[in-house]
Amino acid sequence: MATLADLAELVRAPAALSVPGDVVAGAAAAGTLDRRTPALAGASVLLYWAGMAANDWADRGLDAVERPERPIPSGRIRPGTAVGLAAGLTAAGVALATAAGGRRAAAVAVPLAATVWGYDLRAKNTAAGPAVMAACRGLDVLLGASGGRLTRALPAALTVAAHTWTVTALSRREVSGADPALPIGTLAGTAVVAATAARAARRAPDRDLTGRALLGRRGARRGDARAAAHQAGGGVDAEPATPSGADARRGGAHATPRRTARIPARLSPGRGSGDGNGTSLRGTLAAVVPAALAAWYAAGYGTAQARVVAEPSAGRVRAAVGAGITGLPALQGALTARGGAGLLGLVVAAAAPLGRRLARKVSPT
Repeated sequence: MATLADLAELVRAPAALSVPGDVVAGAAAAGTLDRRTPALAGASVLLYWAGMAANDWADRGLDAVERPERPIPSGRIRPGTAVGLAAGLTAAGVALATAAGGRRAAAVAVPLAATVWGYDLRAKNTAAGPAVMAACRGLDVLLGASGGRLTRALPAALTVAAHTWTVTALSRREVSGADPALPIGTLAGTAVVAATAARAARRAPDRDLTGRALLGRRGARRGDARAAAHQAGGGVDAEPATPSGADARRGGAHATPRRTARIPARLSPGRGSGDGNGTSLRGTLAAVVPAALAAWYAAGYGTAQARVVAEPSAGRVRAAVGAGITGLPALQGALTARGGAGLLGLVVAAAAPLGRRLARKVSPT
């Protein structure tokens, strides 16, 4: 009977840390970060694990020759168990996405699931393989944006898809080693991806969207309203603009109230000139976080590819593929920050070192 460790190896469990960031980045780009986002991320993880199980089931004959230590060829997991698990995880992923996001999410989750299975069963060993896998990741980003306008998330989806193309192209040479031209090409692609993600948002967001992701839209709006009222009162609770009894008797209707609730134009929400602490922090996050996280992504994944250029052996190719998988959260974090959720972008990127640590125990490839 298969153990939990065997199943974790089959689905490359730690590699799933690279998946939720797709959905978060898409939601941030589309402005749809809310309480549905974690459920959509969970659906994405289930579909990813389904793809990994289906991949090993489809490759069981090839793995018996090239990677006999894998769970199916080693006899630790039966082929029927693997394909049954893949089917069950697929159904669960689509069902969860539909429950969380309704028909709009289902309209993305179903094509995503079909593309995953299409890659495993047909496209993987063809010239179209890297492009189909890139489409899987691009659709994963759009799943997060399914509650809003998908077009707003297309740049983030294309960026993640381009990264995925480089990783998939390298993964096809994990056993045989690569011609130096391949890592040179993927390294150039990584540089373009990092440069795209590093660009700051065109304008500083009115507020960091992290609160919306954690509290939901209504809770975030209530917090914004309280903050605006607090700012309007000069940092203290403003007293009602109603004259006291004595003042009213002396001046009647023209009596001067003790405090008004006027909001200076330079402090009104959405018009900050940069001199408010909140506006300055948001502007800093919008400008600095995407660039810092994109540089971190490029340094980790780029260095691994540079080593393949110097020595294109199978071992170094596998190491570069692993770096591409575990380093993806840094790229997703940069894209999330570009979408207006700088703090959440840092949280997403924190999965990168955790993924590298877990990859030492369970291979992500």
